[in-house]
Amino acid sequence: MQETAEQYIARILGYVEGQDAIKVQRTTAAKLKKAIAGLTPTQLKWRPQPGKWSIAEIIAHLGDTEIVASWRMRSVIGENGITIQPFDQDAWASAFEYQERDARRSLELFRILRENNLAMLKEISPATWENYGMHLERGKETIAHLARMFAGHDTNHVLQVERIAQQLKKAKKKKRR
Repeated sequence: MQETAEQYIARILGYVEGQDAIKVQRTTAAKLKKAIAGLTPTQLKWRPQPGKWSIAEIIAHLGDTEIVASWRMRSVIGENGITIQPFDQDAWASAFEYQERDARRSLELFRILRENNLAMLKEISPATWENYGMHLERGKETIAHLARMFAGHDTNHVLQVERIAQQLKKAKKKKRR
């Protein structure tokens, strides 16, 4: 059963409750780099279950999501009250062949895009954080809310990558025995 928009928002924001969204976002690339250290390209493309994304797919998704974040925030900053368009992550994963992407290159792209977005957020006025867009599925989203959502989204995927990496590292240790 698929989550409702309200359930998704609650789950994602739950990952960062009581945390500074910008600090969370600032550490994501380093956490991912640490999690995938020592993994081979084949391991990075391994899927933990049928229908579940590999590490390579998750990191490619994060890179594309950062492009979405950039566009959404810039749109809202430039035109308060603008409509925010959703996107189908599975359609993008297929169309852009996430499974074939080099995870380390995707991570570097994500890191650069994230640095750019954080620099933009650092420059906006306090009042601009309350600018909002109307997401077609989730309703009103301010810049502050978007920053928390992207931080929670990061945390969700960092935890997934860390779990998969641990599975792969455990399997490697068992093979050596």
